[in-house]
Amino acid sequence: MTGSDILPSHYLLSGCQWIFEDGVAFADIEVLDGKIKEIRRNGSIETTDPDCIIFPMKGKLVTYGLCDVHVHLRQPGFEAKETIKTGSSAALNGGFTAVCAMPNLNPTPDTAEHIGEELKYIKEDAAINVYPYASITIDRKGRELVDMEALMEYAVAFSDDGSGVQSEDMMRKAMEEAARLDVIIAAHCEVNDLLKGGYIHDGEYCKANGHKGICSESEWGQIERDLRLAEETGCRYHVCHISTKESVELIRQAKKRGVKVTCETGPHYLVFCDEDLKDEGRFKMNPPIRSSEDRDALIEGIKDGTIDCIATDHAPHTADEKSRGLKGSAMGVVGLETAFGVCYTHLVETGMISIQRLIELMCLNPRHIFRLNVEGEANFTVFNLEHKWKVDPEKFHSMGKATPFEGMELTGKPETVIFKGKRFDLIS
Repeated sequence: MTGSDILPSHYLLSGCQWIFEDGVAFADIEVLDGKIKEIRRNGSIETTDPDCIIFPMKGKLVTYGLCDVHVHLRQPGFEAKETIKTGSSAALNGGFTAVCAMPNLNPTPDTAEHIGEELKYIKEDAAINVYPYASITIDRKGRELVDMEALMEYAVAFSDDGSGVQSEDMMRKAMEEAARLDVIIAAHCEVNDLLKGGYIHDGEYCKANGHKGICSESEWGQIERDLRLAEETGCRYHVCHISTKESVELIRQAKKRGVKVTCETGPHYLVFCDEDLKDEGRFKMNPPIRSSEDRDALIEGIKDGTIDCIATDHAPHTADEKSRGLKGSAMGVVGLETAFGVCYTHLVETGMISIQRLIELMCLNPRHIFRLNVEGEANFTVFNLEHKWKVDPEKFHSMGKATPFEGMELTGKPETVIFKGKRFDLIS
């Protein structure tokens, strides 16, 4: 970021492109005292206020700030990897004004006291809106349900992310309580008994290079169980980072039956397949990058509405932890600062989806599903869709530098973020 400016209390974003329900159109946006006063389609807003400042947008796309419902900010407990300050700065640099922070922390946010520690750091250091998850079970160990009612006022949703809830009885109890309270269970789906020491997809690259593989059923098997439980309980159920073709089809059919299920996938699953792997830690994450057939099924799920959100699963580690190849490196890659450019380049510019659909996936749907819309809030992202750039991890604001997109040439980048009365310029 090149710096920030305090905006006047009354201003106009003039001549921008805005996404309406029926498509993209030119518009003027008037903001007064931090709230959206009017968005006028195909017309100029005129004001008699001499203090109103007009900012010509010159046809740039403006949206509500991007929203990522799956990030790891590592604080408290793992500050050598990331902090609230560095992670939220990375999010801002990627065009996000809201993120949801996962609960694999120390202490685990499983009580009001523990989540209060995380909220203290958020209040002190967050550059944008950060909404914490609470865990589903005490210390994410799958044995004892948290007091959801006591935590729901602090938590955006409940997840044991980083591990799947292995016990069907425990997940049923969690879903029954979540249904009673009308809160979301966001599940990392993984059957531990099927992992067998694997660390990349059990595909052709794995077999050809002597690695241990993770089978697809370790993911979709638990999704299948959870969809049955969600259907029984009426719970609002969100599936994290799906990566297999079977997962897409299971969720597609569950939606047709009326199950209250939503899901997300990550940019890396939509671009790479296991044939692209290199024996480098920056290609290691959980779930792993899978086959070309899986990637194609995920893209089809993006296109037909089965997949609701694109979320980065931003998971920073230290350089040492990511320096040990596919076998020895920690699971997880960073993604906040590359997400929009990657998705715009590989999905929109190729004609797979429209820019309107991409903004639904990265902004509107996440806010709607997790109820993060703030009525009239004037937090925006301005995009330069012609800007060409190369992914250079050394320029990241995140402490984590491991990305499979390193060196990739991209088109499209957030240019400016407007957040809580300040304007942040992102492109130097």
